[in-house]
Amino acid sequence: MSIPGYVDIQINGYHNVDFSDPELTESDFLRTAERIFESGTYLFLPTVITSSEEVYLRNIRLMHDAVVKNGLEKQIPGIHWEGPFLSDQPGAVGCHNPAYIRKPDCRFLDRIMDHTGGFIKLMTVAAENEGVEELIRHAVSLGITVGCGHQLANYEQLQRAEKAGARTLTHLGNGIPNMINRHKNPVWSGLACDELIATIITDGHHLPPELIKCVIRMKGPDKVIVISDASPVAGLPPGRYHMLGNDAILEENGLFHNPEKGCLVGSSASMSDCMKYLESLGLLGREDLEKVGYYNAMKLLGML
Repeated sequence: MSIPGYVDIQINGYHNVDFSDPELTESDFLRTAERIFESGTYLFLPTVITSSEEVYLRNIRLMHDAVVKNGLEKQIPGIHWEGPFLSDQPGAVGCHNPAYIRKPDCRFLDRIMDHTGGFIKLMTVAAENEGVEELIRHAVSLGITVGCGHQLANYEQLQRAEKAGARTLTHLGNGIPNMINRHKNPVWSGLACDELIATIITDGHHLPPELIKCVIRMKGPDKVIVISDASPVAGLPPGRYHMLGNDAILEENGLFHNPEKGCLVGSSASMSDCMKYLESLGLLGREDLEKVGYYNAMKLLGML
């Protein structure tokens, strides 16, 4: 492999440590970061999901200070803020707590950035929310990369988000209801937005092989980024867990889900696991695998 490892721009936690846990400690974070690096990931964005303002201010600052203190800026350049500007609708909200969903608010974004060392590198928003275009433009002006996800957005709304500066589609094919319109839905709309890069979870559970194939064929290897979306259950044995605010089950086959909500709760896979599964499908050669597992994400983050 000619790359130093993989890049994971969406990882919620690892080995029983949750980056959104209000009791996260610096030692837990650093220990988990080391385990993530040991798993084959070279660079990652700790992901903080929809939470209270107190959690944002505390955890993002804690991670920022730990990274700076330990000289990890090149391998942990910031966090992925997945929320709170998402859809609060069932299915689209996924495993996120709808009580903490907020309407687009530039001042709230400023407050979080000001108090956390400007450590937000990537932010996910729902493209259909009123006022989201202004928020996207403002976020971009602050140096934040914006993705669209956990949404019910149509083609026109995604196009407007793209024109405002959005760059990616967060875990395309997930973060939507199980039942959608056969033609007018965020998957087809996202695929039709040529300039939006699709991030996809290739853990063998989040997307069927045929959809992965369609995403790669329609977007092309230059506009696809693999993510793990790993939850804190990654690296743990099968069983019942309370994680990311959900009572969920980790099955023997690696599927991690909330049976009551009928949704997945992140994945139990590392980036290396996701890349191995994608490679097993025979859709991409070595050069393109390195694009979707390393180069595309590095370019998106301005690291190349």
